[in-house]
Amino acid sequence: MIFVGKVDETEVGKIRAGMSIDLEIGAIEKDRFQAVLEYISPKGIEENGAVQFEIKASVQLLERQFIRAGYSANANIVLDKRDQALVIPEGLLKFENDSSFVEVQRGEEQQFEKRFVQTGLSDGINIEIISGLKQDDKIKGEKLDSKKRNENKTNQG
Repeated sequence: MIFVGKVDETEVGKIRAGMSIDLEIGAIEKDRFQAVLEYISPKGIEENGAVQFEIKASVQLLERQFIRAGYSANANIVLDKRDQALVIPEGLLKFENDSSFVEVQRGEEQQFEKRFVQTGLSDGINIEIISGLKQDDKIKGEKLDSKKRNENKTNQG
């Protein structure tokens, strides 16, 4: 089975053949389907004011899975991922010049200090903290959270 979709020109430079794709098919709510990106069109086509590039992916079905041709689907392509990453909600970051920081609670008091952090991957909601924070630090605004996986995805379909 082959998935055929389109990728916007702003995202096509981030993908390459061989990447994993997670397919969500509207008519089949409970299952997710795995696929491998096999083809990216060398030329885009303008649609509704944006240039779109056709992609094709080979869908890997399990024995119990069945798909009919013509279903609509969305593809999530994992651009990069981290396991056991320390992440915080992106909205807690503050910026000063070219640096980012958070406000960390000092001791048991309600006093906070500015702490500069180095950031990594973001999924648009949570952002990886590479350095500057520890798991048990208390950040002004919300509790620090450790996630097993922080993935940066692009949605296509």
